[in-house]
Amino acid sequence: MLAVRSAIAACLAVGFLVVPQSSAAEENGGGFVTLGTQGGPLPSALRSQPANALVLEDGVYLVDTGDGAAGRLAAAGIPLQRLKGVFISHLHFDHTGGLAAILGLRFQLNAPGVLTVYGPPGTAELVAGLVASMKPGAEAGYGVPDEQKPDPAAMVSVVEIRDGARIELGGLTVTAAENTHYSFPEGSSLDQRFDSLSFRFDTAERAIVYTGDSGPSENLEKLAKGADLLVSEMIDLDATIDAVKRANPNMPEKALADMAHHLSDHHLTPHQVGQLASRAGVKHLVVTHLATGATGSFDTAQYIAAIASKFDGKVTIAEDLDRF
Repeated sequence: MLAVRSAIAACLAVGFLVVPQSSAAEENGGGFVTLGTQGGPLPSALRSQPANALVLEDGVYLVDTGDGAAGRLAAAGIPLQRLKGVFISHLHFDHTGGLAAILGLRFQLNAPGVLTVYGPPGTAELVAGLVASMKPGAEAGYGVPDEQKPDPAAMVSVVEIRDGARIELGGLTVTAAENTHYSFPEGSSLDQRFDSLSFRFDTAERAIVYTGDSGPSENLEKLAKGADLLVSEMIDLDATIDAVKRANPNMPEKALADMAHHLSDHHLTPHQVGQLASRAGVKHLVVTHLATGATGSFDTAQYIAAIASKFDGKVTIAEDLDRF
């Protein structure tokens, strides 16, 4: 029966992971891929939610897993079997919504090894809930009598990290820094329980810093010092708030006020993105997590001009599947 399962898994692999004979990953040998570039909470028909892939010679690390991450991996020519780990910046839904599909598809494909998920406090609870949600489908399997099925819980592990964590993964060094996406009162129970993290990925060739979601942050500036590549979030505040109002005109006044407070204090405007890149002295700024209020295409010129007024280095507004 194990052979039957393997045959079915092979068919599924063909169905889910058809890629060109010479994929971008193979041609370039590595890179940082912006799989999804749409900031929440509004979905887009043209962009997936925040997800990225750090492609190394010996494997791939996902950096956030917004909705659509599995499909974007396939579009980038990156098989699920190449995944070695996942880094979660914080627990908002637009950064974690695709993790269930990643875990479920790896189960169906009987992917080798244990996928380690690194993230802030609360990540273990998140992953445990996702594994629990897999139980009915895992028990049903493919409906084959006497089928041998892996244990979903045995296919994933969690390492919770906080500000200052440093992880050595072969030739990759990952450093985490708490940012300002949350502003709980210092010392409060929520402040002690939750962190929002930015990550620095140092390889032998270069340093890549991913802001995750953050407002202005001295800690983030320090993390990004001298980076070759800074991958930063950005918000068009007024346009995003107007779009939220249009999407839910009956949103309770307090809920709208709380969201407006969050969007204005816990994210970076184009000018603030430029200031961050300039103060950190980075070589190349890539803008992602685009919260522009647009659900379709939009003009990037105004954002590039605003960023360039503060930063005179190279600036790219990322699209899904761009590689840097």
